[in-house]
Amino acid sequence: MASEAKAEKPILVTGATGYIGGRLVPRLLDAGYPVRAMVRNPEKVRGRAWAARSGVELTQGDVFDPASLVAAAHGCRAAYYLVHSMNPRADDFSRADRQAAQNMAAAAEQEGLEQIIYLSGLGEEGEGLSKHLRSRAEVARVLRQGATPVTVLRAAMIIGSGSASFEILRYLVERLPVMITPRWIDTPCQPIAVRNVLAYLVGCLACPRAVGETFDIGQPEIISYRRLMHIYAEEAGLRRRLIFPVPVLTPRLSSYWIHLVTPVPASLARPLAEGLRNEVVCRDHRIRDLIPQDLLDARQAIRAALEKTQRREVETSWSDAGAAPAAEWGFDHDPAWAGGTLFQDLRRILVEADAPTVWRQVLRLGGQCGWNCGDWLWRVRGLIDRLLGGVGLRRTQPSGAEPRVGDTLDFWRVAEVEPERRLLLVAEMKLPGRATLEFELRQQPTGQTELRQINRFVPRGLGGIIYWYLVTPFHALVFRGLLQGIARQAEAKAASNMRPEG
Repeated sequence: MASEAKAEKPILVTGATGYIGGRLVPRLLDAGYPVRAMVRNPEKVRGRAWAARSGVELTQGDVFDPASLVAAAHGCRAAYYLVHSMNPRADDFSRADRQAAQNMAAAAEQEGLEQIIYLSGLGEEGEGLSKHLRSRAEVARVLRQGATPVTVLRAAMIIGSGSASFEILRYLVERLPVMITPRWIDTPCQPIAVRNVLAYLVGCLACPRAVGETFDIGQPEIISYRRLMHIYAEEAGLRRRLIFPVPVLTPRLSSYWIHLVTPVPASLARPLAEGLRNEVVCRDHRIRDLIPQDLLDARQAIRAALEKTQRREVETSWSDAGAAPAAEWGFDHDPAWAGGTLFQDLRRILVEADAPTVWRQVLRLGGQCGWNCGDWLWRVRGLIDRLLGGVGLRRTQPSGAEPRVGDTLDFWRVAEVEPERRLLLVAEMKLPGRATLEFELRQQPTGQTELRQINRFVPRGLGGIIYWYLVTPFHALVFRGLLQGIARQAEAKAASNMRPEG
């Protein structure tokens, strides 16, 4: 039975908060494997449905901390290595990837693991291979320097709801009826649906012939990015897009354009754009016989991802990766003598509704629902942020969904959640300082709810102080309207619930 563990030893999943890792864990559990999910911040995954399932164990660790990695690997049968660096702030991402892989190989060897399974990238090594694809290949070599057998799955573009590749494709096609594109628009590629990637990853555990081998994984057909755009337009019910390739758009320029048009930042878009200029097709099809499954073609994969997106059933997103924000400095119980400057905009309102009703309206903020007041100001601020290289206003989780630590909401990220009591958001837009937005709900004996809204800002230097005073007049409009909008919507909902039927 799937509910019975297939082995006493757990399977270690590194990168369990990432796009693939967050989907792999529940599928391993469904297949009957006990799982040890290694995360940097356990709070970031406690809100996920699989975190409380029988057979899963959360452990805190970091691939750059050898001791924590050894502790995470202790007693495990095998490990999935789903970690790679796309961090523009790293001085040398390839060196960071190399060091992390060395730590993984050493930990696996020390703890006697039977297998490491690594998801890498397609692309033939040579002078023209992008830096990130080259680094992926180097990670495979470094992992193999240890004594533990390594299974490498090499994939090109992964098509799935919430994946960075799919989001770039989606926003470009939906927003641009006419596109000036780089020449790599016609480079052959062999993408793969995320469900097929996950099936291969799980299947490698039960396939002795996969141990120590390298496999190319992809859909049966070879296709171009231009064709993918046309297929998306057809599946989304859009007019056929006009596409004009030109030779002057470099990956760097392409990434800036993607940054402006889509929610994906240039730092992530650039390695993806660089990879698209390389021909990424499968040269080895052995895995199709070893782990047989129905492979979705490009149209089927796009259709499935689009349906999941439209139904707001996105299981994981590219924006899930990364550390959960730390906002210890932003609490109102910090002592005054702690030092530094802290600006605060505190507003209260008494709502004629109970806390659960008010909470549901708080969760509707952002995305398509907007921010109740001055939405054009929010859009202008988001546009300015994108022009400055920030995340902008397009990153959002489905409105109304119960938030989890680490979730994104436009240019905020969820730092702490106490359902029906408190929501703390940390700003990730470009700012001369650090900012949080907090909502507190206090149920009153009268049945009313006191809703507190606190915006805090720690300036960085004189520029940060000037910035706060410049935006304060806008806060008076925006944050007052935001609070009043929540109250108005909650009271209307409470009144409709009390209205007799018929």
